[in-house]
Amino acid sequence: MGAIHTSRGRVGYVEAGGGNATPIIFLHGVGSDKSLWRPQLEHFGKSRRAIAFDYLGYGESDFMEGASRDDLALAILAAMSAVGIAKAHVCGLSLGGVIAIAMHAAAPERCASLIIADSFAVHPEGQAIYDRSIAASWSMTMRALAEARTGVLLGREASDGLRKEVIETMAAIDPAAYRIGAEAVWLADQRERAAAIDVPTLILVGEEDPITPPALSERLHEIISGSALRFIPAAGHLANIERPQAFNEAIESLIS
Repeated sequence: MGAIHTSRGRVGYVEAGGGNATPIIFLHGVGSDKSLWRPQLEHFGKSRRAIAFDYLGYGESDFMEGASRDDLALAILAAMSAVGIAKAHVCGLSLGGVIAIAMHAAAPERCASLIIADSFAVHPEGQAIYDRSIAASWSMTMRALAEARTGVLLGREASDGLRKEVIETMAAIDPAAYRIGAEAVWLADQRERAAAIDVPTLILVGEEDPITPPALSERLHEIISGSALRFIPAAGHLANIERPQAFNEAIESLIS
């Protein structure tokens, strides 16, 4: 893991693979960082460049006071340029899906395809979730918040080891960056942007996801013309690490 200097500050990233195939980039959720894409980097790094980035303020990236979701999207685009990627498949989970839609709105020519996992265009309970998240970030440590949230982030079959990994990753997040991420995801209303998406798009969702339930992915599928929708069995909100094989195979069906 490391960081690269960009026109929008330092951005953390981890990379695997190489070759001439179109690269794929991965964008994490509000309560994680680039490290939770390890199963995808190991898999897709066998056939192409695969890179996971940190948002501003997360992991090894510089913090930007008051950063908006569009600032986060532009920082990822700048990081792509800094590592020599003009165009990529863009895979985002939860907040990452929101940022993927924002990236397409800013620079559609740089998105070979979109994979939007456990996310939405607008969340009907977004304001309430945001309010609870912000209150908790002020009243609790990030470790305590992580311990309280893990039960709803993961499906019923998640291992104790996976639960511990999720807690440790979330516990390390800067609370100020978490609040920026929470605003970027939960207060998003990108229905018009989603309707304008004109690249191949795959929508993935864990069947047991209570945070961004399948109905929101079904609605996103309706909004994005020509999109494909796949459900990940026995997975909660973090489908990529709960069921990595199913998650990876679904992506391969789009980009291979």
